[in-house]
Amino acid sequence: MNQNGSITLFQYWNRLRDGRPAPKRSEVEPADIKSLLADTFILERDTRGQAVFRLAGTRLCASYGRELKGFSFPSLWREKDQRLVSKLIHGVFDQKSVVLIMFEGFNRNGRSNKFELLALPLDGGVENPRCLGVISAVEKPFWLGADPLTDALIDSIRVIDPEKELLASRPAIDVPSLVPAELEAPETISALGRARRIRHLVVFDGGREE
Repeated sequence: MNQNGSITLFQYWNRLRDGRPAPKRSEVEPADIKSLLADTFILERDTRGQAVFRLAGTRLCASYGRELKGFSFPSLWREKDQRLVSKLIHGVFDQKSVVLIMFEGFNRNGRSNKFELLALPLDGGVENPRCLGVISAVEKPFWLGADPLTDALIDSIRVIDPEKELLASRPAIDVPSLVPAELEAPETISALGRARRIRHLVVFDGGREE
């Protein structure tokens, strides 16, 4: 994690969970993270089983030029990445994974900007899984918030083991060449107690032993 928003939210979430796989959604106090609220979101699973926005901060909505509540989360990405995004978020819902995504967002005029997205599980019960997240712009160009993002492509992903200290120097995992068969593999989003090889990729845990 390189962006202050991701680091701050992760530390807050980690304190709340206190060794559990995830904190309860009722334990999250907006006042505790008020400096992050404009960039944060909460996802839920709808009746179709899809990940949709339950809540989204004002800056996020401005970046996409619309109210995001009820909007499909994977649909923010280009079609070729939507299935991967969906699998990753369902890993957050079902396996309590912590996922970090670096992506490039594009507006209708072809301008682009890099973003860091952190997705964290919340315990809402088996029937009501939730995901707490933040999207941080790596840079803040003049057009962001005025010229809406219409498309996005994943640059890299990392699944973090919150029990271990994240190594800032650990390279992220390039994902453009993932194919559908690989997306079905549980290794792509399973808890990482060791390195796992996925064809040409190696997935590492998020840190080192204490």
